[in-house]
Amino acid sequence: MTLPENTADRTFQVDLRGLVDLLSHHLYSSPRVYLRELMQNAVDALTARHALEPAAPAGTFGIRLYADAAVVRVEDDGVGLTEADVHTFLATIGRSSKRADGIAEQRGDFIGQFGIGLLSCFLVADEIHVVSRSARTPGAPAVEWRGRGDGSYTVRTLPASARPRPGTTVTLTPRADAGEWTRPARVRSLAGHFGSLLRHPVTFDDGTGPAVPVNPEGAPWARTYPTPGARSRALAAYGEEVFGFAPLDTIELDLPAVGLKGIACVLPEAVPAGRRHGHRVHVKGMLLSEQAEEILPDWAFFVRCVVDAESLRPTASRESLYEDDTLAAVRDALAEKLRAWIARVAASDPDLLHRFLQAHHLSVKSLAVHDDEILRMLLPWLPFETTDGHCTLDEFSRTHRTVLVTSSVEEFRQVAAIASAAGLGVVNGGYTYDRELAHRLPEIRPEVSVADLDPATLTAHLDPVDRETELAAAAYLALARDALAVFDCDVALRAFQPASAPALLVDSREARHERTRSRLAREQEGGLWGDILGALQQEAPRAQLILNQLNPLVRTAVAIDEPELARTSAEALYGQAALLSRRPLRPAESSLINRSFLDLLAHALRKDS
Repeated sequence: MTLPENTADRTFQVDLRGLVDLLSHHLYSSPRVYLRELMQNAVDALTARHALEPAAPAGTFGIRLYADAAVVRVEDDGVGLTEADVHTFLATIGRSSKRADGIAEQRGDFIGQFGIGLLSCFLVADEIHVVSRSARTPGAPAVEWRGRGDGSYTVRTLPASARPRPGTTVTLTPRADAGEWTRPARVRSLAGHFGSLLRHPVTFDDGTGPAVPVNPEGAPWARTYPTPGARSRALAAYGEEVFGFAPLDTIELDLPAVGLKGIACVLPEAVPAGRRHGHRVHVKGMLLSEQAEEILPDWAFFVRCVVDAESLRPTASRESLYEDDTLAAVRDALAEKLRAWIARVAASDPDLLHRFLQAHHLSVKSLAVHDDEILRMLLPWLPFETTDGHCTLDEFSRTHRTVLVTSSVEEFRQVAAIASAAGLGVVNGGYTYDRELAHRLPEIRPEVSVADLDPATLTAHLDPVDRETELAAAAYLALARDALAVFDCDVALRAFQPASAPALLVDSREARHERTRSRLAREQEGGLWGDILGALQQEAPRAQLILNQLNPLVRTAVAIDEPELARTSAEALYGQAALLSRRPLRPAESSLINRSFLDLLAHALRKDS
C-alpha cells in the first residue's frame, strides 16, 4: 500500500505505568520476581565479563546483595555499560544488551534475552538507580542512570572514583507497600531461593554483620563424594530438603547435549488421580520455575525433579519453559532415564520394586500400555483386583490358565463371588488400563489365554435344578417375570455356590444402553427419530435375575402361594441383587426397593398380629 505524501512514520508512545501494571498482573506471578530479574541481569553481565576475560580465575567475579530498612542493592563485577549502552539498553523498553553487536552469537550463554527484566523493579519501587562502568572500554567513566515510574529518566557521567572497578550497581528505594518483598530477611530468603545453584559466588549483607554466602555449596550433583553410598545419601537428603519428603529412591539425570544435570526423586506415596506435581527447573543455575510440568511426560507423575539446564529457553516471564524441539527432545530423553531406572530396579532390587509398585502401580500401568519393554518387564508383577483377591498377574496365571476379564467394575462386583465359587479366574478390567493390560498377558505368558467375560460363560457354570424342582417353581417364576418385566429382566432358577447368595443379577452396561435405545425407538415410533433408531435397533438383550436354589430364602420364596406376596418377594430379591452389583440405581429401582421392603414389613406385622 502506498502512503499519502502527507503521511509520516511515527513511533508508539508507551505508558510506563500501564506497562508495569500489565507486567504485574499478566506476566509475572508475584512482585518477588524483581530480585530474580536483578540477579539474572548480574549473572548475564558476569557471563559477558568471563567471555571478555577468559583467563580470570573462577570466583574472581561475583554478585553482592545488600538490604536494610531503606534500600535494596544488587552489585556485580560484570561487563558493565558505557554511556551509549545506557541510552541504548536502559532507556529503550524491550531492547536487551544480550542482542548487542559482538555477543549476539553468544545469546545461548545468557538467561535473559527479552529486555524487560529491569521494569520488574517498578513493582516494588518508584525509582531505579543504576551506576555502571564498562569493562569493554578501558578508562571509561562511571555512568549513572535514574529511571522513574512516570517514564522519565536522567543520565550523567560520574568521576572514576564513583565506581573504581567495572561492573554495575542497581539500588532501589522500596515503596511503603512493598515491605513484604524488600525486608532484609525476605531479600535473603529470595536470594537463596532463586540463586542457590548459581555458579558465581553470591553474598548477602544486611548491615548488621559480615556478608554471608547465598550459594556456598552449589548443586549437590556437582560435588565429589568419598563413596557412591555417600553420594546417594547426599542426593536423597537434598531431595528431602527441597520437596519435603524422603524419596523412595533418587535417579540422577544427566543430558550432556543440552547441559542438563539434576535428580528425580521417587515419591514414597501414590499421587491422586489427575493431580500432577511440578518440577523445579533452573536455567544456568537460576531458578526458573517450581511448577514446570512440561519437563516430563504425563505418565511420570511418580517423581519430582530438580534440574539445571544450559540450553532450555525460558518464556518472556522466565517462569516457565518455551515449548520447542529442544524441550521435546529433553522430555523424551528424561523419559528414557526413568525407563532405565525401572528396568534396573526390576532386574536387581526386588524389594525396592515391590515398594515402588505398591505406591505407583497406576503410573507404571499407564507407561506399560505404550511401552513394550516396560510391559515385558513389569506386567507379571503389577497388582490387579481378581476373584483371588488383589494379586499380581504372575500369581493369578499360575492358578488360572484361562483368564476372564470384565469390562467394568460393576460387572466384576456382580459376578466375583459366584465366579470364584465356580472356579473361574476373573480379573476386574474396569479400572484404568487394567482391561487392556490383562489382554496382553499372553505376550508374556504364552501358555495363558485371556478373554472378555461373557455372561453366558458364567451362567454355563451354574448348575441346573432337576425337572421336578423346576416345575414346582414354575408359577412363582412366572409371577416374578411379570413383576420384573418393567426392567426387561428374565428370571431363572439355578443352583450355585456360595449358598449364602440368594440371587445373581446378570446385566451389562451395554445391554442397558441397548434397551434404552430400543425403548426410545418404540416411544418415537412413526416419527423421523423413530425411523432412525429403528434402523439401528437390534434385539435388545435382557437382564437375568438368577435365583439360587441352594439358598434357604429362595427355597421359601418359590413355595409362596399368595400372588401378591410372591411378586413382592421377587421384587425384593431383584432389589437386593441390584444393590450388590454396586451400580447406580435407576429411580424406578430405588422406588421398587423401598416399596418391596415396606410391603414385606407390613406382611410380617399382619402375620404376627
